[in-house]
Order: sequence, then C-alpha cells, then structure tokens
Amino acid sequence: MRVFGRGTLVITLLLSLQACTMLGPDYVEPEVGWVNNWETTLYGQVEQSAAETSPQQDLGFWWQAFNDPLLNNLIATAREENPNLRIAGLAIAQSRAALGIAAGSRYPQLQQASGEFARVDTWPTEGDNSGDRSGLRSYGAGLDVGWELDFWGRFARGIESADAAFFASVTNQQNAQILLSAQVAQTYFTYRTVTQQIAIAKMNASLQKRSLEITQRLFTNGQSAELDLQQARTQYLATLSSIPTLEINLQQVRNALSALLGRAPGDLPELAGEPVPLPEMDPVLITELPARLLMRRPDIQSAAWQVAAQSAQIGVARANLYPAISLFGTLGWAGNSNANSINSVSSGFGPSFTWNLFNYGRLENNVRLQDALLQQTIENYQNTVLQAAREIDDAAISVVKTREQIAILAQAQEAAERALTLSTSRFQEGYSDFNRVLDAQRALAAQSNNYIASKGAHINAVIALYKAMGGGWQPLDAGAIVPEATRSVMEERTDWGDLLRAPLPAATQ
Repeated sequence: MRVFGRGTLVITLLLSLQACTMLGPDYVEPEVGWVNNWETTLYGQVEQSAAETSPQQDLGFWWQAFNDPLLNNLIATAREENPNLRIAGLAIAQSRAALGIAAGSRYPQLQQASGEFARVDTWPTEGDNSGDRSGLRSYGAGLDVGWELDFWGRFARGIESADAAFFASVTNQQNAQILLSAQVAQTYFTYRTVTQQIAIAKMNASLQKRSLEITQRLFTNGQSAELDLQQARTQYLATLSSIPTLEINLQQVRNALSALLGRAPGDLPELAGEPVPLPEMDPVLITELPARLLMRRPDIQSAAWQVAAQSAQIGVARANLYPAISLFGTLGWAGNSNANSINSVSSGFGPSFTWNLFNYGRLENNVRLQDALLQQTIENYQNTVLQAAREIDDAAISVVKTREQIAILAQAQEAAERALTLSTSRFQEGYSDFNRVLDAQRALAAQSNNYIASKGAHINAVIALYKAMGGGWQPLDAGAIVPEATRSVMEERTDWGDLLRAPLPAATQ
C-alpha cells in the first residue's frame, strides 16, 4: 500500500506539472499601423451618410446588383461544380484530420497490446521412450503503455498550430468563393462584350460593303476613279478580317466559362440566342469604411492564421531542447501446459527520461529556422494587407474613370454617326469626295468598338471592386465543404467518422 501510495503521489505530481510551461511566443496578430489612418473616400464612392437612407447591397451576393438571372444561375452552378472550390473544401477536411492527429498527442502515445502462443514438440531418440512425441504449449499476453508528459508545451503548441492551420484552410475556401464569383461574372460579361463587338463589326462590314458596291458601280460607269474603289474594298476587307479574331476570342471565353462551371469546353447552352446588350450600371455606393472591409477579407484572415500556426511551431522546436519525461507501464500474463508450472502475471510502472544533449546545433538551428519562417509569415501578412488595399484603390479609380470614359465615348459615337450621315449625303450630292465617307465609316467603327469595350471595362471594374472589398462568400456548412456525392465515395473508401458532416467549429482568434 505504501508503494502504491507513493506511485500515486508521483503520478499526480507529474500530471500537475506537465501544463506548467508553454515554451515559445504566444500568438499576437500583427499590427498594420497605416490601416487605422487610411481614410480614403475611394474617389467619392464612400458615403457613410447613405447607410441609413439607401438600401445596402449585400456583399455576399453582390452580383444580384446586375439584375441578371442568368448570371445568378451561372454563379450558383459554379459553386456546386467548380473543381478548384471542391479542392479548397477537401483541404478543410484534410486539415481537420491533421488537427485530429495533433490532438491525439494529448493521450498516451504508446498503446501496444501483444499476444503469443507456441507449441514445442520433442521426440526422444534414446531410451525406453525413444520415438514417443511429447508437446508443451505456452501462451502469453501483454499490454504496454507509454505517455510522454507535455512539460514544455510541445504537444499543446502542436495542437495550437494545427488548429490555426485548420482555420486558415476555412478562410482559404472562403477566399476561393470570392475569386470564383468574380471570375464567373467577369468571364460572363467579357463574353457578352465580345458578342457585342462581333455584332458591331458585322454591322460596319455590312455598311462598308454597300459603299463598296456603290463605288464599284460608279467605277464601272466611269464616274469614279479606281482609287476610290480600292480604298473602299480595303476598308471593307479589313473590317471583315477582324471578325475571325473576335470569334476566336469568343470561343476561348466560352471555354474559360465552361471550365469555371466544371464542364467540357463550349458546353454552355445557357448562352444560346441573340447577343444581349450590356447592362447600364448605377454608380457604386460604399456605405462602410474601406479599412473595415479590408481587414475582413478572407485572404487577410488566412494570412493571420498562418502567422498563428507558424508562431506555435517555435514552441514545438524549443521544447525539443529540453528533456522529455514519460510514464510507462506494462502488464503481462504468461503460462504453459505443464501441469507442474503455474501461470504468472507481471507488471511494471515508472518514469523514463530522455534528453538530446549532443545534437551539434541541430535543435538550436531548428528554432532559428522556425523563427525566420514566422517573420516571413508576418511579412506576408503585411504584404497581403498592402496588396488588398491597392486592389481596392485600383478598382475604385477604374470604376470612376471608366464611367467618365463611357459618357465621353457615347458622345463620340453619336458624333461619328452624324459625321457619317453628313459625309454620305455630301458625297451623293457631289459636294465632297468619297474619302470623307471612308474616313467617317472608319471613325464610326472605331468609336462603336471603343464604346462597347469601355462599357465592358467599367463592368469588370465594378466586379473587381466588389471582389477587392471581400464580397462573394458565405459561411460554410458541411454540404458546402464537400459535395454529397464526393462524401459518399470517401466514406465508402475510408472511415471518416463525422469529420465530413459535422458543423465547423467557430474561430477563436
């Protein structure tokens, strides 16, 4: 009893001490000093006073501002079928399993059961019993348990690192949602822009073909020089030759959109039909401070979680500099079929002590390595915030200036149309030569194309602004992480427990 009491006392003391020390730095989110002083109005698009009087666009579903049911359906389809988004969801399952591995280190690391059975036969070769076989059966079983106590927080820091890596995978998936929504919308409107450009090129080619036919008749009747004929022909063929290039671009855009939807190239029956004009966009109104939106971006949150994960790795590395103290225990049972022997039970218990005293600088340099990696993740966090702010500002100025450009180009197109009408009339009346008509046709073709391209650029800038502000993601549930069909295949192949179906835990950062 006294020995048992002392053993219990030793165990209690060791267990109470194992959580006393946590080596390594505790995580502190890096500060970005300039963010608090970043009070940009984004070129007049931030209007806090409008927050109470104007309906605010939900950033999680910003594409609904385009009032385009087809776009809504395409984005919904992409969220279900896009391979990259599925990979990001599977990365969450992977990091969740890795967290489970790390959490298992809290418990005895060695748990080994063994058993044995043997039969030994003997045949005397001399004497009266020569040739008679006799056998002896022996058997035994044992259980060994070893538990390294977490005196220095090595296992706790490992769990902390795995936990942060798990939440980084969650925010990475959220960022993938943002990128996917923006890519689908930009590709969709690029497709519509190119279809409009093809329609304009065909319209201008038709117009120039009629001019060519007129000059052909005039030349045949001797009323026009061959120079007018060849100039009209050159312009018509040049415009006609631009259409195949646009059609190549259109097919490539279709293929890009098909890939985003997880489909084979060109599989887009939704886009069949006549070209649809580009939407007229209302001015973008931001009713929240850009700095606040900036720090909520999932990619910035992911960078912060990566800092937290690497910070804990320093503690893991430093713990290896100190001795490891473990408790071990063994329980065995053995016996045999000899009637003159008895079965026996054995047990053992005690602490063990290991210390890598002579590591020739390997452990110290591993701590330095982990610290350098931590500083890299901190710098990456700072750079992520900086680039995110740049994206917001770049997109904001593009929204403002492309809107201004559209207004100017609309007037330029109107003027070009009027110039063509006047030049054609003056040519028919004999007041000017045909070169004026060709110049007016060329100017109208250029201005029409520029106008459509500018509208497309404005829409892309609006999408880029919503993306830069971190819009386009929704909280995850089990169904959004891994599709049901994929879950079923994985669960049939491997016992996943509830990792693929349990709700995600809330972040504690």
